[in-house]
Formats: sequence, structure tokens, C-alpha cells
Amino acid sequence: MGFGFKMNGLIKWNLVLVLFFTVFSHVYADDGYRLWLKHNLVEDPVLREDYSKRMGYIAVEGGGEILKTAVKELQSGLQSMLGITVDSNMQPSFTGGIVVGVAGQSSSVDTLLTKDERAWLGEEAFLLSSRGTMLLIAGGDERGVLYGVFRLLSLMGQNIPFDNLNISEAPAVQLRLLNHWDNLDRTVERGYAGFSIWNWHELPEYIDRRYVDYARANASIGINGSVVTNVNANALVFRKDYIQKTAALADVFRKYGIRIYLTARFSAPIELGILETADPLDPAVREWWSNKVAEIYDLIPDFGGFLVKANSEGQPGPQQYGRTHADGANMLADALRPHGGVVMWRAFVYSDEEPEDRAKQAYNEFVPLDGSFRDNVIVQVKNGPIDFQPREPVHPLFGAMTQTPIMMEFQITKEYLGQGTHLVGLANMYEEILQTDTYTAGKGSTVVRIVDGSLYGNKLTGIAGVSNIGTVRNWTGNYFGQADWYAFGRLAWDPNLSADTIYREWARLSFHKNEKVEEVVTTLLRDSYKYCVEYMTPLGLHHIMAAGHHFGPGPWVSKMSRDDWTSVYYHKADEKGIGFDRTATGSNALEQYGAGFRKVYENPDECPEEFLLWFHHLPWNHRMKSGMTLWEALCRTYHAGADGVREMKRLWQTLEGNVDDETYDHVLMHLLIQEKEAVWWRDACLSYFGSISGLDIPDDLELPEYGLDYYKSLSYPYAPGIRPRW
Repeated sequence: MGFGFKMNGLIKWNLVLVLFFTVFSHVYADDGYRLWLKHNLVEDPVLREDYSKRMGYIAVEGGGEILKTAVKELQSGLQSMLGITVDSNMQPSFTGGIVVGVAGQSSSVDTLLTKDERAWLGEEAFLLSSRGTMLLIAGGDERGVLYGVFRLLSLMGQNIPFDNLNISEAPAVQLRLLNHWDNLDRTVERGYAGFSIWNWHELPEYIDRRYVDYARANASIGINGSVVTNVNANALVFRKDYIQKTAALADVFRKYGIRIYLTARFSAPIELGILETADPLDPAVREWWSNKVAEIYDLIPDFGGFLVKANSEGQPGPQQYGRTHADGANMLADALRPHGGVVMWRAFVYSDEEPEDRAKQAYNEFVPLDGSFRDNVIVQVKNGPIDFQPREPVHPLFGAMTQTPIMMEFQITKEYLGQGTHLVGLANMYEEILQTDTYTAGKGSTVVRIVDGSLYGNKLTGIAGVSNIGTVRNWTGNYFGQADWYAFGRLAWDPNLSADTIYREWARLSFHKNEKVEEVVTTLLRDSYKYCVEYMTPLGLHHIMAAGHHFGPGPWVSKMSRDDWTSVYYHKADEKGIGFDRTATGSNALEQYGAGFRKVYENPDECPEEFLLWFHHLPWNHRMKSGMTLWEALCRTYHAGADGVREMKRLWQTLEGNVDDETYDHVLMHLLIQEKEAVWWRDACLSYFGSISGLDIPDDLELPEYGLDYYKSLSYPYAPGIRPRW
């Protein structure tokens, strides 16, 4: 079966209409709903004409569900960006058109491919190439075609000419997933953009248009999976009516090449079944899971599998029965294996007993299990060993488990990075972690090579991001939060992309073409992460935020039910000094890293100063590389971060009149909040640490407006995103 689309005599009239409505629409602000998929009319007439020459028709063979979606997206995009009209011409003329299809399934595509190109095109890969007056979008499968279509539209949205266009790409990792910490009652743990977009009450009958647009946005940046329920799981999702609701979402996602996943509550056989145990070695428990998985696949044949949080923060797990993480993961893996599903078993664990150093626990629990997991299990590890702190060194599990696939878990939502109000470009943090050398198999053992499986030959690979989206109209609350979602998808597809490249792409796609806007937006995103770390947790400080909601500073937090939930546990500030000694003279957490890594960090005089207090407890008068004392460096770094936010605000204000008023005001108001809160962080932390050290802030620096007691008295019991207690 074939479809053909061509420009006909109505194109001029349609183009006039497109121009009219585009110009008219500029009277109104862009509310952000369209994300980076705006597909506005290409305003440069020369470039628009050049694009149009190659797009007289779309010829495609085959009619699979995802391929039809790809054609629909291409048709819609060209209509919006060029004014191209579609008719039912079935025969391509092979002049001035687009040939679309799957290699080996389309004779038109195969005619244009070389032998090497056909051999290279594998699962999800695509080739986007100019062939004379034609454009070729070839995929190794239908998902590859869809990704190629979205890449073409992205290039057009960035006004990139098609001369000598030749792009061939394949994803670096297999599982590229968003993790939603969304509860069935529509609250979102660590969510700062409204409620959950999943309306379980109205599913399966009512399908919100937002579900489709969510799938479109993810597919456009290469995300191929979504875990729609919270890791602090609810067994109710395995009830038959909820499986039917999940199936309705899966039907939407499937058209965009996205698989749906669920979080599995380990005690579900007890809570939903008639069993008295959830012991993973109990035959009745194993049978329960096998039957439940079969029930799911009966309704969702392409179901992806389970994400599991077990024996952590009160969640049930196999250790309650004297079993290991491998025992629990393998039980679920055995149930999923006949259907092609996977288990993503989270390594964010800490025991009921307080540890010597919480940073060591995941390593201690998982490394002895290396090689004992089924081949459809992947261990999902947070980027750092504590908990999504503003800056952490890489988690020691990366590279430590040579026989077990390791999946990266990043946080896109800003639990510890200003939550929904601060502009913080996370691509810098992602890039920093991914390019870190672990030295576990010698120099060059980067995290990227562990995540993509190339270092140890792992066949199952993945990368996950904890979602930052909600029901607010622009999806992410803070407009610049869209850049973090976009950056995660692009880096999940290609972990070697630079943050700067991603920021420029997003700026071009998200704002009306303007070189000044592009430069300012890119600069804001590039510099903001550095500033945020400086005004929150400089020089390797960590976990010094307020308790519970994690909103705002709380370095004085000392009374919690566990010491490792307090701030003083981590900064260990006293009259002599500050920092957590993780060398051989302290907790020896450095021993969990490769020898080359240890060599970089074990000597305080050589340790990169951004991690100095993470690995070392040092006196206040310790001499820094700059010649300043540690106390002076701490003071000046806090001030540099707050001053950086003021510079960000000034830069944004130079764009007044260059972006629409609603977007301009939205971003400016958030920057005003960020400026106020950066000063709050700076003053509260320096007031506290000054009271401990007995030292004064240097005279040339701005002094805190209030005393320490004032900062301690501030209370925010209704901060958004607090974890529900049940």
C-alpha cells in the first residue's frame, strides 16, 4: 500500500492563509503548551522556497501504526511550516519530494539506499539524507522513521538549510524512559508543575488530548518509554480495572513508539491477593506474579515491565524475608521473561539501621550480588550516592558491577535545585556526570561507556529521568523547565552531546528566531547550574536543605528520627572545621571507587574544589588554591552564586520586546523569586556557619539582612511536592 502527498494549485492560497493566521496569532502570547514543537511558519522566504522544492510529495510504502503516525506528523508539520497541501496521489515521481519508509520493507527506500546503509540501519535507527532534489527518511524500523521525521521538522524549526544533508543516527541506549512519581490520586511527589496529567478516575473511557501531545513530545526527542506511577508504589494499579486504564494509555503511547511501564509494589500479593507472604522464593508468590503479568500482557501486549523500589524508605522488599535484592528482582524477571519484559530494580536503598556513611550503602548491598541477576534485570542507579543533590560525585556503583547492566537515573524535576521556581539548566549536570571517568577499567572508563554498555559488553542498557511535568498549561511550570525535559531526551538518545549544543537547539525551537534571544537564552542555561550550586551547596557541601519538603536552606537541621536525615550529619561543621571525611581517615567511601578516581580526590590539596567538602573535613583556615582560607572561599562562593542570579535577571531584561510579553513576564517573575531565594540561601547558610566557626563575613561582602534566629524561624509546611505519608 502506498500514500503520496504533493503540492497542488491551492498551495498559494493556503500559504496566504497560513501567513495570515500566523501573523494574527502573534498578537497573542505563546502559552508554552506546544513546547519545542511549535512548527511555526518559516519566515525566511528564500529558505522556505528551498525547503518547498524538495517537498512536492511524500511517498511512503507500508501502513503500520507508527509509520502512519510518522506520515501524519510530517504532513502536519509541513502544512504549518510551509503551507504544503496534501492530495491522494499514489505514485511518486522521484523529483522534488520525500521518500519515507523502513529499510527492507519499502522498494522505494531500498532503491535509494546503499548496501552499507541498509546493513547499518538497525532497530530505532534512521537515515535522513538529501538525494538530489529528494529527501530520504529511512528507518531500521517504524520507530526509526518517526524519529527521522521529527529530526527533519526540528531542523526546519531551527532554520537549518538542507544542502548536503546527511544524518544517520541510532540511539546509544535501549531504554530511554521518563519516571513519573505520580500517585493515583493525581498528587505528584516532588512535583512542582501542578497535578499528575494521568486522570485515572476518567480512564479508560476519556482520553485527554494531553496524553497524545505528551507522547508526541517524548517521541520527538527519542524517549521510548514511560513509567506512569510513583516508585513509592500502590498495589491498586494491579487491580483489573486499573490495568484496563493503563491499557488505554498504552494504546495512545504505542502510536508514537513508546512503551508503558508500571512500578511494582513488592507486597502486592498480600495486599491484592489472598497470600500471607510476599517471599520471592515462595512458589505461591511466584505463581501470583506470573499470573498477574500474564493478565497485564493480555491487555497490553507491548507492556515494558516493572520499575521497583524495595527495602528503602519503608517500602516492602525481599529483605523482609531474608532474601536479597537479586532474589526479588529475579522473581519478577522470571514472570516477565516469556513476554519480553524487563525489571528495573532501583539501587536507592538504605537500611533501617543508621549507617556509618549513607553514601556507601548501595555499593555495599549491590556489589556482592554482581552477576546474580537475570539478563532481563537492569539495576537503576541515581547519578550520585546520596540523593539528587545540586552537585554530587558520580555514584560508585557505576563501573563497580562488571557483570550487571547499570541504568542511569537523573532527576529532571528540581527537588533540590529550586523546585519549580529556579532557572537551572540541568544539561550541564548531566554532561558532567556522563563524562566523568570512573577509572574502573583504566583511564577512559567514562560513565557514558558504562551506561551504553560498551565498557563491559552489557546488552541491556538504559537511562531514566524523573519527570518534571504536570497539569500546568506549559507542562513544567517554570518555562525554562522545558529545556531540562528536552535535554534529558536528547542526552538519553546521544549521551555524548554537549550541553551547549542542546541549549542552542532548544532556544531556536522555543523562541521566535532571533540571534540575540538565542545567545541570551543559551547563556542563561549554560551559567545557571554553576550559580545554583554556588548559592546552595558550594565546595562540596550537600544535603543542607530544610527537612521534609527540602525547600530552602536548613544547615541547622539536627533533630530527626534518623541522623542521616539531618544536615549536620553531612556537613559536620564545628568550631574547628567543616566537611565529611570520606578518605581512609574517615568513612573511607573513596575506597569504593577505582584507583585512578581515588588518586584525583584523596588529597585535599589536589581534590577538585567543587567536591572538596564532600570528601574532606578541613579546618576553617585551610588554604585554598587561590590563597584564600576555606572560610573566605565559602563566603565568596555563596556571594558569587547570588550575584550570578542578578546577572541572569539583567540579561533577561535585555530581551524585553524581543519575546512576547507573557513569556517575558513569566520568566522575569521567576527570576525575581530566584534572586530573592538565592540571597536567602546565601545569608542563612553563612549566618549559620559563621555562628559555628566564630568567623566574620569579609567586610567587602554584603551582610545578611537578618539574624540567624530569623532564618531558623521560617516555616513552609505546605511547600509543593511533599512525599505523601501512608
